Amino acid sequence: MPTDHRRLPKLPPLLERKIYKTGQTRGADDDEIYQNRVASTSTVLIPYTVWDRFVLLSENNINFEKGFIVLVSPTEYFSNNRISEELNDRGLFLGKNTLVFYETREQWNANNPDTLRWNPAQSRVYPFGGQYVARISATTSIANGGKIIRGFNTTSNKGAGIRVYEYASSDTIRKCRFQLEAIIWLCSDSEVVARNNGMINSDIVMRKNSIFDICESMGLLDMEKFVYVRILNKSGKTICPFCLDELSAQGFFNRMEQAEGRDVLDLTVTQLNLFHIQELRMGIFNHAPYNLGWGHHHCNTVVKDSGIRETLLWIASVLKRNIDAGYDLNIG
Repeated sequence: MPTDHRRLPKLPPLLERKIYKTGQTRGADDDEIYQNRVASTSTVLIPYTVWDRFVLLSENNINFEKGFIVLVSPTEYFSNNRISEELNDRGLFLGKNTLVFYETREQWNANNPDTLRWNPAQSRVYPFGGQYVARISATTSIANGGKIIRGFNTTSNKGAGIRVYEYASSDTIRKCRFQLEAIIWLCSDSEVVARNNGMINSDIVMRKNSIFDICESMGLLDMEKFVYVRILNKSGKTICPFCLDELSAQGFFNRMEQAEGRDVLDLTVTQLNLFHIQELRMGIFNHAPYNLGWGHHHCNTVVKDSGIRETLLWIASVLKRNIDAGYDLNIG
């Protein structure tokens, strides 16, 4: 039986935090409807326009641990005389698991919830305490054009929930964390870097071997699959999924270099970050084992939400246009 991971020697604090944060969602501003940096098990927000797609996923045993909230646009809600019937047919009820979500001033002016005597929702579980939520930006083009933030805007209850495609179950998050640590130990210099950052040799050997044992027992250490999805190279070493460069574990500790004159004193971004092989997108849950690796911060920025394949095709087209135009790519 693999060693209980709770009794394993501790990783260097920075590395421990980085692995822990892989179970959290991306950041969100106060003016957004989303929660900021919370667990991927949190309440999910599902646009009504894609609800039917997620019903199919639910039939495949997708069960949101902390529930869901369906968001209907005011345009769709108030222009459809049968909207209540259609919602009810889908098991959706305003104020129970569904809210009207105001995003534009036009929507607000056309069907002002104050006139309707509606209340802004405050709770993520039934009863919500209201029928709507609003996140409308300020505008200087009209009088009284201040921003409108209603619902889920208190200090202890900011944000209605998370982006549905960021959701992952507790079990999935746990497996991903084990696998992501194993991928770190597969960096060629992982033991040296761990030692240089405070771990002793015996703790390194115990932790590394135990994580491999745990992953092996869970089916999370398929080397051929790692290579196929661009997480490891054929030598079994950790690589950036985009540029395919072999990674040094020191990149988990090094802060990003900053352009001269544009320094940020409290910069916490490291050179290596979590990298989704198949990008996060609506209708599928891609925060899962064998779809998460580690990659360069710069490569992650280039790929963004487009995905590795689409970004590579775009780069190939850019290179071809430059070559066809006669530019010397060796300059600089």
